[in-house]
Amino acid sequence: MPSSDSDPRKLSANALFKRCDPSVFGFATTSDLPDLDKAIGQQRAIAALEFGVQMAGDGYNLYVLGKAGSHRRRIAEDFLAGLAPREALADWCYVNNFDDERKPVALRFPAGNARAFKQDMAALVEELVVAIPAAFESEHYRNRLAEIGQEYEELHRAKMEALQEEAQRHGVSLASTPHGFAIAPTEDGKLLSDEAFDKLPEERKERTRAAMQEMTEKLRGHIEELPEWNKQRLERVKALNREVAEHAVSGVFERLQQRYSDLEPVVRHLEQCRDDVLENARTFLPQESGPAVFGMSAGPSPRRYDVNVIVDQSTDGLAPIVYEGNPTYQNLLGRIEHVPQFGALVTDFSMIRPGAVHRANGGYLLLDAERLLSEPFAWASLKRMLFDKAVRVESLGQQLSLVSTVTLEPDPIPVDLKVIVIGSRYLYYLLCELDPDFRDLFKVAADFEDEIDRSDDNVQAYGQLIATLARREKLRPLTAAGVARVIEHGSRLIDDTEKLSTRLRDISDLVRESDHYAGKDGHSAIDATHVQAAIDAQAQRLGRLRESSHEQIIRESVLIDTAGERIGQVNGLSVINLGGTRFGQPSRITANVWLGDGKIVDIERETELGGPVHSKGVLILSSYVSAIFSPGIPVSFSASLVFEQSYGGVEGDSASLAETCALLSALADLPIRQSLAVTGSMNQRGQVQVIGGVNEKIEGFFDICRARGLSGEQGVVIPAGNVKHLMLHADVVEAVRDGRFSIYAVESIDEAVDVLMGVAAGQPDDEGDYPIESVYGRVTQRLIAFAQQRKAFERDDKDEHRIVKLDEG
Repeated sequence: MPSSDSDPRKLSANALFKRCDPSVFGFATTSDLPDLDKAIGQQRAIAALEFGVQMAGDGYNLYVLGKAGSHRRRIAEDFLAGLAPREALADWCYVNNFDDERKPVALRFPAGNARAFKQDMAALVEELVVAIPAAFESEHYRNRLAEIGQEYEELHRAKMEALQEEAQRHGVSLASTPHGFAIAPTEDGKLLSDEAFDKLPEERKERTRAAMQEMTEKLRGHIEELPEWNKQRLERVKALNREVAEHAVSGVFERLQQRYSDLEPVVRHLEQCRDDVLENARTFLPQESGPAVFGMSAGPSPRRYDVNVIVDQSTDGLAPIVYEGNPTYQNLLGRIEHVPQFGALVTDFSMIRPGAVHRANGGYLLLDAERLLSEPFAWASLKRMLFDKAVRVESLGQQLSLVSTVTLEPDPIPVDLKVIVIGSRYLYYLLCELDPDFRDLFKVAADFEDEIDRSDDNVQAYGQLIATLARREKLRPLTAAGVARVIEHGSRLIDDTEKLSTRLRDISDLVRESDHYAGKDGHSAIDATHVQAAIDAQAQRLGRLRESSHEQIIRESVLIDTAGERIGQVNGLSVINLGGTRFGQPSRITANVWLGDGKIVDIERETELGGPVHSKGVLILSSYVSAIFSPGIPVSFSASLVFEQSYGGVEGDSASLAETCALLSALADLPIRQSLAVTGSMNQRGQVQVIGGVNEKIEGFFDICRARGLSGEQGVVIPAGNVKHLMLHADVVEAVRDGRFSIYAVESIDEAVDVLMGVAAGQPDDEGDYPIESVYGRVTQRLIAFAQQRKAFERDDKDEHRIVKLDEG
């Protein structure tokens, strides 16, 4: 731990910032570097990814966990790119089910063949549109159709002639009228009028009426035969139509069946298509002439022979990698669309749309955990798909029985894919705890590191990473000094001189913004000055809250002393972390002591402003004080601790060192230097422990002191364990180098007391007594005085009670 000459606890400027020397890089700009082809420092996660994708068996899907901004998704996609498919890739399509159109049939094809089949079926329909009308318009067909018609017309005419001859033999005649046939009496071949018929002898009239009745019955019998004759005629026409259609389409279907002969479901579908075409040949006839000419009603639409390609794997043969950024139920598993028709919603197989699961079949599906879990029914449906190893396309309304619209029940499609869910550690552990299915379905966790060692090899790899990011974003190359400054900022992001941040999103943003400032300066490369300009601009954009908070202190609306001495008062330090900005600010902590029963009142806890960790810190300091000073002295004092002008919650134990110093100052009646601020937690042994946000805390107090004027007496006391975390701003480092500001690193409460009060804490002698003029000696004397006072009060109280009892006696 580098220190100044006067005080070993005072840090030198060299200990406050770990510089990255640009000379360690062997390039002028990053354009000289190749792209980085691996994720640095993520060996554990990459090994987990490799195991997960190679491991066969149920449930070996992956959950990629880590902090946001670490490029987990990109790293996973880069790893998966180029992997062979999990099995032979397949295309899938839906076709019409001619037996039940509500249940479309799923057909599987080798990769790239479904699109060809769709084109073949489209060509088939086009050929049928030409071939079938041509066949039905041929002279051969017309002649045979005419023959059938003439045959039945001849039968009808012959029957009518026979009836007419028979009627004439009986003296009656069949006459055609606008309303049908009529039977009337005749005389010498001429029809008799009603007057003439009435003049006939009765015998003749009776005979004629009998003949008319007989002929009427025979005519009725013939007319009743006509529908059957017409049915026979239509059946013969239908047979003729099928024969002609079969002759027209047989060659087309045979060629397709031969082409797909190794795919039995496809051949079976083609046979069904052929039977349907033969049954509905009228579908392909012109509507203005076909039905009228050939006695056919209009047929169904040729769309029934379409092919709806759901999955098309006609790519480079590599495993599909699909990231679904909006994992709704329908986007995952597909949907069935409807169109309005005559006031109702209708659908068919051609309106089935694929989901991300369909597109990723045979490969890898990447999903964001938080988005997935926030979408209704998406998580449950994904789990069902993984358990069933099949994807079913059905509407939520159908699944929940909420709508009565006619919909479809398509065949489920088998799936074989790896699902990779990317999310936070919190969600991972929460799912492990609360979802009993999670561990069965996601057996592999790929845990990404939040930081990596700042070793020489990693520094070189980090430079290569920066070069890759710049090239990928089409940015200017960086100079060696620019890369060094980015690396220094990578350590600052995680407050650790020995580590580098893996939050590549922040690094990428910094390089982009640095490129902007390089462009404004007209430079062809990004230098350290441009990187620093981007860092300063980021702080400036988010600095309003910091400046407002510090202004309240400078204007003394919030009371913070940066000079002088006060008993029982110390400057603590805290960190505000809001909306991507972090800054430190001092807080006044005060302690009061009085004769009492040993209770230390944590005012923050009493007012429910203190969190549990802060309350724990107060209990630890209480335990420490009791253990150090009370083994032989009855605890006869009470105390209170408070963060002055604190109107929000207080959490964390990083103020326990400051609170202990304030309490000891009040007990020892010794003042604390107000030019210093202190941060650090402590344990029951009095050891000072590391805390977070040390850089922001130091800079926050430094900003206040600088605004009031640096005197050379001001500084910050920090845990010695935090020295390796120091990556302070250049202005703080410069002030320390010039002797205008100081930073002290302490390992124990004793050292902190020595720095803050300017008096040695004191070491006990062989009998356990502290030097009288030491801090602990003065505390001991104060505690003895409290104990004696309490004993005197208790004795006087007993005497008073004894006198009262005697008087009563």
